[in-house]
Parts: sequence; C-alpha cells; structure tokens
Amino acid sequence: MIFETHAHYEDQQFDADRDALLQSMREHGISRIVNAGSTIETTKKSIELAEKYDFIYAAAGVHPSETDCLNEESFEWLKSQVKHPKVKAVGEIGLDYYWDKEAAVWEKQRYWFRRQLELAKEAGLPVIIHSRDAAEDTLAIMKEAYQMHIPGVIHCFSYSAQMAREYVKMGYYIGVGGVVTFKNAKKLKETVEQIPLEKILLETDCPYMAPEPYRGKRNSSLYLPYIAAKIAEIKGITEQEVINVTEQNACRMYQLPQ
Repeated sequence: MIFETHAHYEDQQFDADRDALLQSMREHGISRIVNAGSTIETTKKSIELAEKYDFIYAAAGVHPSETDCLNEESFEWLKSQVKHPKVKAVGEIGLDYYWDKEAAVWEKQRYWFRRQLELAKEAGLPVIIHSRDAAEDTLAIMKEAYQMHIPGVIHCFSYSAQMAREYVKMGYYIGVGGVVTFKNAKKLKETVEQIPLEKILLETDCPYMAPEPYRGKRNSSLYLPYIAAKIAEIKGITEQEVINVTEQNACRMYQLPQ
C-alpha cells in the first residue's frame, strides 16, 4: 500500500468530487494520506478531513508565502491544534523567496519559520519543509532544527543532489513527487539516484504537480504509482520495493504503526 505524505484535499479543485475520490483511495492501493495545512484556514480544513476519514492525518502549519495570517493570537490557535490526535506534523512551513524579493518579507518568513520549528519541538512532531529559491537560508535554519533534534522532510525537493545529501546526513527525508517523471527533471533524478531509498517519501502535492502523463491536469494520490515506477526505474529496483520502503519511511517519520 502507498503512503501519500503530502496532499491538499481541502483545495477547491476537489469540491465537486472530494468524498467520492477519497472513498476510492483504499481500493486503488493508497493506505494513508497526510493533508498539509498552508494557512490557518486550510489547517482547520485539514483537521476536519482527518476527523472525517480514519486514513487521513493532518499537518498544522502556515506556508511562508501566507505568513500575513500569523500573529500572536493566530499562533496561539496553531499551538492548540498540534495537540489534536490526528495532527502528525507541523507544516508546511519554510521559506519561499520566489514571489516577493523584499528583505522585510524574507525576514518575516524566517521569523515565523523558526517560531513554527519551536512549536514542532514543543509538540514532539516532525516538520514538513517548503523551500523555493531559498536554498542557503533553508539549509542554515534546518541545521538549527537538527541541533534541536526536530525530524522532518524537505517537501517537493528541487535543489542539487549534493544539498540533498546534506539533509540526509542530518536524518531528514526527501519528498519526491510528480516532477521526477518530467523529462527535464535532471537534478531531481540525480538526487533520487544518489540518496538511499530509506530517505525518500512519496508525495503528490495534489492538486498540483501531476506526473507524466497527466502533467498540467489536476493531480491526486491515484497518480502515486507513476512516481513510484520512475523511482524504481532510476534505482534499478522493483516498484513494489519502492512502495514498501517508502511506506515504512513515512510511518517512521509520522510516528504511525506500520
């Protein structure tokens, strides 16, 4: 069974068929799903989904591009949510320097990134890390997280294989999604080739980043086999081995029984 470690089923793209789609997961070999928050509102919706479906778990957190929704009051609410029994991670959190180049914005992102890391430490939860165009600063802050013994995954990894090895040395997992199936995804394929399978998690980031042959369409966990197959091809192993080991990895990180 495949463990989907990063989805966004609260997204409005699923409004028309969300329940039917989620109810079909088990029959298609999807065992568990972690639905990641990215704002206060989507964290609420992620927890609601986790309460409704026994195989769905939630991550509570605020994406770096959404930190305007964070203040001391909303952060107190977030602190209360990480105690929920179905919340298994703090995320997705991190840095995103792609959209806004202002130094003050970047500083604000770093501030709330560290605050949410501290929250994960207090709660004893792993973190789901988003990083875009912020390689050096993300690595520097994750070295601080490593010193705090905070486990986690670098979601939708997009940097070099050398940087992936740096994260793996610290014990972090690398999230691999549909991009690995793209013809031009040289860096990610090199990363998959060079890091141990025991440090890879399968994810879709749905409804975004659909793999080939569905690139550009709405993504879902049903497309995870395409990702597993590409990883198997790169590593010269069977697709079932990829599925089995990555499921064990996810259960270990999210502290769930295998």
